[in-house]
Amino acid sequence: MNAEANTPIRSWSRYRVIRNALRVFIGALIGYFLVAYLIMPAVWQRTAARHPALDDAPRISHTKNGIPGDPLNVGLVGSERDLVRALAAANWQPADPVTFASCARIARTTAFRRPYENAPVSPLFVWSRKQDMAFEQSVGHDPSRRHHVRFWRSETLDDQGRPFWIGGATYDRKVGLSNTTLQITHHIAADVDTERDKMIQDLHEAGCLQNTY
Repeated sequence: MNAEANTPIRSWSRYRVIRNALRVFIGALIGYFLVAYLIMPAVWQRTAARHPALDDAPRISHTKNGIPGDPLNVGLVGSERDLVRALAAANWQPADPVTFASCARIARTTAFRRPYENAPVSPLFVWSRKQDMAFEQSVGHDPSRRHHVRFWRSETLDDQGRPFWIGGATYDRKVGLSNTTLQITHHIAADVDTERDKMIQDLHEAGCLQNTY
């Protein structure tokens, strides 16, 4: 008789435990969505430092024929002289212009595995014009692998009259045939964030950056 009398009490207690656990789970789920999808995005938008020139900046470069090229993943603010000095201090070499002689040299040095620290980079276009400057760091014994970055000067100036330069920092991992045109070209590594961070770190270590956004 005692056992039968206690059974409804135990069942009711179990129901309350399940109900409370369900309330806690639903509350935690609602809290997660509030934090992850409302609060954190709002906090990020208010606190993230972003240079105004990036608001309308393009995201990708193109070949002369309009075929998508390298992504644009970095921007610098400063005069042309500042940019050249900063990259030189960070051990990035200016790329030679594309001429018949430089193209012949890069083909020869790649084939015979010889260094070419100022090897030219192919022209890519932003704002309907090819890059204004390009820099690189050689890797290994030939120019088939290298760190390199192209820069285009925008019309945007900061409050000190310094121009904004948008760039694409990528790593050439090998020479091969283009996937779109079958022309001989460099193939870049997919992780362009790492290449951008490497260039920024080089500039930091050289003491050439005042602010980072």
